[in-house]
Amino acid sequence: MQWIQQFDLFLFDFDGLLVNTEELHFAAYRQMCKQRGYSLDWSLFEFFQAAHFNSTGLRNGIYRKFPELQKEEPRWEVLYAEKKQYYQELLEKGDLSLMPGVEEVLRALEQADKRRCVVTNSPKIQVDLIKEKIPLLKTIPVWFTRENYREPKPHPECYLTAIGQLGKPGDRMIGFEDSTRGFQALKEAGVSVALLIAPKDHPQMKEFKGTYFPSFSSIVDLH
Repeated sequence: MQWIQQFDLFLFDFDGLLVNTEELHFAAYRQMCKQRGYSLDWSLFEFFQAAHFNSTGLRNGIYRKFPELQKEEPRWEVLYAEKKQYYQELLEKGDLSLMPGVEEVLRALEQADKRRCVVTNSPKIQVDLIKEKIPLLKTIPVWFTRENYREPKPHPECYLTAIGQLGKPGDRMIGFEDSTRGFQALKEAGVSVALLIAPKDHPQMKEFKGTYFPSFSSIVDLH
């Protein structure tokens, strides 16, 4: 992986990029709806459509699908707290694994002793549980979780926070995201090389139709 030597600071998203947690998030939203008497019959494709474009996509999509749910509980933070609890339970008994190609990249970065971090919208309690289940993640020395910044992606605050703490003048930085809102956050934070890792048929890819941008279907393609 000679490309690793070209960069000084590596910035990684987490869910869906390093670890296969997206389906567990989807299952937790479905369980939250089910417990309140609603059947969230989206496909995984439809879930991605709602989740990956902006920070309010899931809230808007679920309330649009279930207007009665919005009348019953208009405070999204209450529903989201319920979803977080179900997700926590799924994590504790779930079968988690690294996404394809991630193990090789993490080992190469450790061997090269590169500065690297994770910048995620997930809370620390969830991240720590996943790290216990997949110890190789602990080779990433610095983690910025949801508690470390105020504005969620696509706002660049999370990446600006990471760069402010880990960056050095003249750094060659590279960032990795699996969502367009995360990709936008990287670009607005001034990360010159921002890569979107997502299948070509992913719904969010329509947003870039006719536009060139660096993307790969999988981290394996970087090897």
